[in-house]
Amino acid sequence: MYDVTDTTDPLVDRLASVDSVVEVGIGNRPDIAGALADRGVDVTATDIVDREVPEEVRFVVDDILNPDRSLYEDADVVFARNLPPELHRPTLAVANAVEAAFWFTTLGGDQPTVGVDREQLPGGETLYRVKDSKALE
Repeated sequence: MYDVTDTTDPLVDRLASVDSVVEVGIGNRPDIAGALADRGVDVTATDIVDREVPEEVRFVVDDILNPDRSLYEDADVVFARNLPPELHRPTLAVANAVEAAFWFTTLGGDQPTVGVDREQLPGGETLYRVKDSKALE
């Protein structure tokens, strides 16, 4: 079982509502992916460099700016945590290409650069969900 913080636990609860998630840019934060896998969600994590992830999480080196779209094809949600603004549109383009939802969080004061619905989660985290996954605006 993975321990998650007060702000990540609500993210796990929300993401656990789907069957499959690809987490883009997992970095050194495998807690959400691990907790989702513990709940039976099929999780693939990506990053531009090799990262350690829990055994039950599939990891693939991939660059969202030059993605292998086949990695995302079965995802219900393409998710990114603390996604920088310059990666909002490229990640949305991948989600659109595979007809997956695109959900993400940002760092601090960063605002989304794509149209979103905002969902305020318990603990203070804001989950951004793209309004129209077929449009880049």
